[in-house]
Amino acid sequence: MPTVQHFEIPADDTDRAQKFYNEVFGWSMQRWNNPADPSQDYIMFETKDDEGNKGIGGGLMKRQSPQQAVTNYVTVSSVDEYTSKIKQSGGKIVMQKTEIPDMGYIVVFLDTENNMFGLYEAKKK
Repeated sequence: MPTVQHFEIPADDTDRAQKFYNEVFGWSMQRWNNPADPSQDYIMFETKDDEGNKGIGGGLMKRQSPQQAVTNYVTVSSVDEYTSKIKQSGGKIVMQKTEIPDMGYIVVFLDTENNMFGLYEAKKK
C-alpha cells in the first residue's frame, strides 16, 4: 500500500533551519549534491523516535515561493499510474514527472482541497 515515506521542509535560511531541527529534535542532516543541479541547496535527514528507531526521512530545501508548504511524498509503484488516478479524482498536477538522478521519479500535485503532496517512484534496479 502506498505510504508517506519522505517529507520536504522549505526554508528561507537553510542553515538556520538545519540548526533549529538539530537542536529541537536531534535530526542529523547532510547536504545532498544533486548531479542534475549542483547549485541546489538540499539537505537530507532521517528522523528517529525516542528509542532510536528509524522514522520517516526528509529533506530541507530553499523555499521556492512564498506559498510553498511542507510537502509529504507518498511512495508508489508507478508515478504515471497514480498521476492518472489523481487527475481522474479531481486533483491537479503542479510539477510533472521529474527524474531524480540515480534515485527515481517524483510528481507534485494538489488534492481536491489544495493540499500539496508528492509521489515518489524508486528507480527499478
